[in-house]
Amino acid sequence: MTYNIEDVRTADLRRRDHPRLERAAARIQHLAPDILLVNEITYDQPGDPGYRDGAPEGHNAQRFAHHYLSTPQADSLEGISYQPVMLPVNTGIPSGFDLNNDGRVVSTVPEIPGSPADGSVAPQTDAGRAYGNDAWGFGTFPGQYGMALFVRDDLTVLRDSIRTFRELRWHQMPTAAVPVDSTTFEPWYGPDAWAEVRLSSKSHWDVPVRLPGGAVLHLLASHPTPSGFDGVARRNDHRNHDEIQLWVDYLNRAPYIEDDSGRAGGLHAGASFVVMGDLNADPGDPSSFRSAIRALVGHERVNGAAVPTAGRQDGRPDLDPEDTSRWAARIDYVLPSTNLKVQEARVWRPRPARVPDVPVSDHFPVWIDVRTGP
Repeated sequence: MTYNIEDVRTADLRRRDHPRLERAAARIQHLAPDILLVNEITYDQPGDPGYRDGAPEGHNAQRFAHHYLSTPQADSLEGISYQPVMLPVNTGIPSGFDLNNDGRVVSTVPEIPGSPADGSVAPQTDAGRAYGNDAWGFGTFPGQYGMALFVRDDLTVLRDSIRTFRELRWHQMPTAAVPVDSTTFEPWYGPDAWAEVRLSSKSHWDVPVRLPGGAVLHLLASHPTPSGFDGVARRNDHRNHDEIQLWVDYLNRAPYIEDDSGRAGGLHAGASFVVMGDLNADPGDPSSFRSAIRALVGHERVNGAAVPTAGRQDGRPDLDPEDTSRWAARIDYVLPSTNLKVQEARVWRPRPARVPDVPVSDHFPVWIDVRTGP
């Protein structure tokens, strides 16, 4: 299952009574996935306003697992014990370059508003956006909008075989969609910046998990930047396209791909996998920038016909069955390889509350049931 819970921060996770996280955990416990990807959970580290000096970094996934997921959120629910996987991301990491071309390099984390007591998402500020627009991936502080995998305890995460592509440079992709200023027709990034700009706005992970029967399932997790918010060069549109294209190339075993440990090459033939995450692209969008998501869904190694859907009985007649977001788009994915047998695939939309409340997220959980073997 994949679920973008929307900007979960360290201070939120230090609480044990955060209203929005309690409701998110209740939804997860109701669906009880064996493997869960959460997008937009802060990777706690220095510079994060909720981080405490000297504390271990990347501990927020453990906090969510311990404070919320393992504790029943209703009498009818059971806690779930997960082993978390949380790794560094590019969001909010200062680049030292003027990446938004506004004439200044912003590398100092500004004062960040805290989360409201009611559990709603904290607002952004102009200073936060100025900092985020010069970071390797947009984030108003280091680690914001990170991600975490939660794997059922009786499955084995092959941690020594995890591959990450956080530091892969954008220019290393031979077909890179280079952003160009539409007013001057010059490349948006100068040569020094272009040599260093990272392709992944957060990170791309290949996390192999051994299942009880011995088969290995590769979890291909990412969260490409949303399109828009980017001005005349449409640099976020270009980057979103190429972040998704990286998975296409990974499945094609493109020779340019090199992970953060220096190992080259893509995913070996015959591997079972699921591409997971908020990919911020809808294949039904006719834009040319959506050609990568269409290529991924239609890839010969991907079962793109297994489209998760929701029923009309969910009280949201304005949404199509395959829409995974409140703004009527399919952007969250669990795409299985063709050698997996899909039992069921769903978008889970809880009925709107009768009494207005703070939404858990602007995304819905998306899940599939798959089987390996004959």
